Amino acid sequence: MYLLEFNWNPLTGIDIVGNFKIHFYSLMWVAAFIIGWNIMKRIFNRENVKIEYLDPLFIYTVLATMLGARLGHVIFYQPELFSRDFFSVFLPFNFVPKFEFSGFSGLASHGAAIGIVFSMYLYRKKYKYNSLMWILDRIVIPVASGAVFIRIGNFINSEIIGKESGDFPLGVRFIQEYYRKGEIVKLTGIKDYKEAYQAVSNNPKFIDLLNAVPYRHAAQLYEAFCYIFVFLILLYFYLKTNKGNQPGFIFGLFLVLLWTVRFFVEFFKIAQVDGRDDYIWFMNTGQALSIPFIIIGIYFMFFFKQKSNYKS
Repeated sequence: MYLLEFNWNPLTGIDIVGNFKIHFYSLMWVAAFIIGWNIMKRIFNRENVKIEYLDPLFIYTVLATMLGARLGHVIFYQPELFSRDFFSVFLPFNFVPKFEFSGFSGLASHGAAIGIVFSMYLYRKKYKYNSLMWILDRIVIPVASGAVFIRIGNFINSEIIGKESGDFPLGVRFIQEYYRKGEIVKLTGIKDYKEAYQAVSNNPKFIDLLNAVPYRHAAQLYEAFCYIFVFLILLYFYLKTNKGNQPGFIFGLFLVLLWTVRFFVEFFKIAQVDGRDDYIWFMNTGQALSIPFIIIGIYFMFFFKQKSNYKS
């Protein structure tokens, strides 16, 4: 029995003209970066850092997040793309078996994290107003807030969905994930796929098609909800305790909290790439990749030492 019967069949964007469409998922990325910029601005003002350093930091972070996330997905989950369709790794198009716009259909948070750390190293080499550790201890606060919006975007897109939820009372039917556009048009006989999706949700004539969609865990929302607390905990330690002045602590706390959340939410997710559900012992790929981040985080929280308190 379900306490909340939730059929998820949303509009995923706004049609502008022709095939051009503003996707809500893209708007979630924009919101993440805008809010992150404003958080860092407040941090800069609080610590009397010249605001002229903020825009370059923003540019480095945006590029590193997107490139790192894309490369991370391909390296960790679809390495065959390098040989099968190389240019699709870096461009939002498929070239094999035919040329078509695809968007970046695979982004990995592990890759984004590595990309951000590397880009902060490059940024620090050019802008030397404070240490690399000072930057990392602060940048993870807006990164944590941004992670909330990204997972909400995944929910809007019906991607990174959960396993079947059985008798769990908050199961969600991801209708657009279960029926692809061409399939729903064929099954309903309605030529416009948007109308076809809505008919499945609302027209008793298509109740059998609706009932075929299994209830699943809303793993994206589980993760987004947990990341709210990751953000608030980091903010608390930065603003309310002396740990904000301990080099590496907040960065390490971010790694431990975020990847612990990721580790446990992975138990509810299906494989991120169709046909692949790789396991190392009891762990899937996402969990196995999270363990090193947690260990590194513990090191920075309790064992890392830096001279001259951020200035070197």
